[in-house]
Amino acid sequence: MAPEPEMRRAAPGKQSVAATGAASGALALGGAAAPMPVQQPKEKSKLELGDDKGVAEGGNTFEAYKANAFTETAKDNLSTFAADVDTASYSMARRYLQQGQLPPTQAVRVEEFVNYFKYRYTPPEDGAFTVHLEGAPSPFNARRQFVRVGVQGKVVSRSQRKPAHLVFLVDTSGSMASSDKLPLAIESIKVAVKNLNENDTVALVTYAGSTRDVLPPTPATDVKKIHAALDTLVAGGGTAMGSGMETAYKHAVKKAAAGVVSRVVVLTDGDANIGPNLSPKAMLASVQKYVSEGVTLTTVGFGMGNYHDSLMEQLADKGNGNSFYVDSMKEARKVFETQLTGTLEVIAKDVKFQVEFNPKAVSRYRLMGYENRDIADKDFRDDKVDAGEIGAGHTVTALYEVELTGEEKELATVRIRAKAPNGTEAKEQAFPLTRANLKPSMEAASTDFRFAVAVAATADILRAAPAAEGWSLATTQKLAEGAVAGDSDRTEFVRLIGQARALTTASARGN
Repeated sequence: MAPEPEMRRAAPGKQSVAATGAASGALALGGAAAPMPVQQPKEKSKLELGDDKGVAEGGNTFEAYKANAFTETAKDNLSTFAADVDTASYSMARRYLQQGQLPPTQAVRVEEFVNYFKYRYTPPEDGAFTVHLEGAPSPFNARRQFVRVGVQGKVVSRSQRKPAHLVFLVDTSGSMASSDKLPLAIESIKVAVKNLNENDTVALVTYAGSTRDVLPPTPATDVKKIHAALDTLVAGGGTAMGSGMETAYKHAVKKAAAGVVSRVVVLTDGDANIGPNLSPKAMLASVQKYVSEGVTLTTVGFGMGNYHDSLMEQLADKGNGNSFYVDSMKEARKVFETQLTGTLEVIAKDVKFQVEFNPKAVSRYRLMGYENRDIADKDFRDDKVDAGEIGAGHTVTALYEVELTGEEKELATVRIRAKAPNGTEAKEQAFPLTRANLKPSMEAASTDFRFAVAVAATADILRAAPAAEGWSLATTQKLAEGAVAGDSDRTEFVRLIGQARALTTASARGN
């Protein structure tokens, strides 16, 4: 298929990690952009900060990862990575696009784009999850195939899950004053409380120039008391994130037990410029020590202008939790209502994937995304090495681009290792990927497969991945349009591709 130059995103140059032009206009609670002046903060990758600097930096901070390149199977036939169900990158990119800007290349993480969407994988009858393998020819290169590894976690109903103790840690510093930050965070917590059970409890801690215990552990059914505490919150002062985190964890540890889900939920714009734990390294260490005590962590980001995406993602990773970004009331409902049960109830921890490609059948391969989830091949069976978590009802999807060779039927073996939520030893399962899993054409592939490919390819184009050079957003949009299947999130994604195409065209013309 002939490339369409105006639909490609230019590869970033050496200075690309410092992008400018991030709109920070506040969003109304309904999700529409409010008519506020647009700020132009400097964005920079964490690589510019240096290990010795803290998180108190202007602009939005992102980690710059180098996209996976093709690997020759004869030289290295193992691909190993950790599960990831974070979605922050997608909702953040959506905000950029809706405000008329392309997201910074380093803000785009393919796996978080792909895993934002729900796929209709068959749930397991027994065990924690099922695995679904599928492949089809690439619409971009006739010599290549896309292959998908899809995992569906078991579903745990609201009435079946363990009692939860949630400590909401809310940033009330001065930078949280705009309507798309603290007010939206407060409404998000109210959505969460509405969806908790009678055995669940809620505590509330805030941090600004100092840390404050606003609400002691309170039954989730005492909605009036919880709402009254939330309605007292106002923004003002500095940001003592480190001390706030310590206080929240101390509350959570008191309730931690084998039969209880104890979780800290941080709601912040990601700026942390005052407090004892200034460096990211110190904050990560303080979070990690509580994991062994049974406390997990969710980070939820709000707003733009001083958002530290890299810190929020790493905190959630070290805290055995998830990272989200909320840009509207619609997204708040998705995260705190639709995804809440899955976020709370972990069904498998330290989940690792290892795909062993057959050199006689696959000449080259590349994993799309998961660069920050890479695990050394030798550590696949080392159960001391931390990996990702899968929550109840979660799906995890990974896509490979491969080049086939020969006539061998066995293409690869997909292995998954995971521990039970409270286990220390992992169990391993193996699934064969054969030519029988490959469809003769993209049109013959399942709706979910086609949509996942469209999303992954769009993300690769937006982040200017070298392997995606020459790919067209027009092609990904057409592919996504044919796989919407009546889903509102997918319909929105198709519109976003249209906005990205328009912005890319304007950029190419120098507008």
